[in-house]
Amino acid sequence: MIDPKIEVAYQAALEAFSKYNSFDATVLTGDFGDVFLSDEDFLTKVDALDEVFDNNPQVEVLREVFFDLLMINFFSADVKKLEEDYLDTPEWEDIEEQTLDRGTELLNLLLYLNECEDEDIEPELEDYLKEFLLVDEDEFQDEYRIYEPIIANQILMESPVEEIANIANSLPEDSELAELFYPVMCFFQNVDPSPEAKAVIAEHALEAEFDMAVLEILVNFQ
Repeated sequence: MIDPKIEVAYQAALEAFSKYNSFDATVLTGDFGDVFLSDEDFLTKVDALDEVFDNNPQVEVLREVFFDLLMINFFSADVKKLEEDYLDTPEWEDIEEQTLDRGTELLNLLLYLNECEDEDIEPELEDYLKEFLLVDEDEFQDEYRIYEPIIANQILMESPVEEIANIANSLPEDSELAELFYPVMCFFQNVDPSPEAKAVIAEHALEAEFDMAVLEILVNFQ
């Protein structure tokens, strides 16, 4: 099964990647669709996803964000075929353990966007940080550490995208948000950008094929 939002999001990501890269990633639309649509168990689908990337190293940069999409699709669509309490079973705990080092912080943001849809509210950075990630709470200091670059630069919501790019360029390479900072901040600044606004974001992007692919995932997932 595939969540319709996931289908639109991954296709938009491939189109955006192709626009800013010499490789036409849209030829992989069917391959990725087969993975998402598969009725296999989650780990088998992860292996199938990795096989597509192993066979197409030109799109390697998208591997972990597509893992996030696969995980969200599991929560949204695949889990409906399983027992009601499946996510509390030892089997799922084992899967979580085996995939602990996979994916990115995009997963949290996609979960937040699902919550925004459920509650019929507009995504906002402050709401994401304080109400969803609970970065102000003592027991969530891991989230505070990870999101500190965003927490410290919320003023960028009122700044031109080139200033977001400047800060993104200054982040340490080992920051868990180094790659995602620019597209995530651009998204929260304008959750429904016009084609003209997207062109400006692409112009100042650090890695346009990745940044615009992530942006399109977020814009189309709402």
